[in-house]
Amino acid sequence: MIKIQKKNFNFSEENKKLLKNNSGAIVTFIGVVRGKTKTKKIQSINIECYLKMAEKKLEEVEMIANKKWKLNNCIIIHRYGKIKPGEKIVYIATSAEHRKNAFKSCEFIIDYLKTKAPFWKLEKINSKEMYVRLKKKDEKNLKKWENII
Repeated sequence: MIKIQKKNFNFSEENKKLLKNNSGAIVTFIGVVRGKTKTKKIQSINIECYLKMAEKKLEEVEMIANKKWKLNNCIIIHRYGKIKPGEKIVYIATSAEHRKNAFKSCEFIIDYLKTKAPFWKLEKINSKEMYVRLKKKDEKNLKKWENII
């Protein structure tokens, strides 16, 4: 299940959807806006996206994960719009018969979203706005999945 939305989400409600199947493992990831970097205080971020393209990319990553790790369920929620420190940005939940598949698929999905999904983050720091650049470590993390995508 894919959702791209402005409104916040209730991860407890989303988790209940995963308990309805016969899974041996459920893994969840929740991404939250940090309040600061090493040197700067973040006031907010504005996440922009091209909705149709983002939906297509999220459906693609869900399909790859389902096929590779034989998931019982997969939920990906990504927010856009203005989001403040402490608020949730992304929710990924995977369930599978075995824990290794649930963990690996969840890790793959977040690595994919960080590098391939068409979301752009505009951070507001000290009343100045700057787009967040792709980090080398995120590109490196995605390389371990090259045989899958």
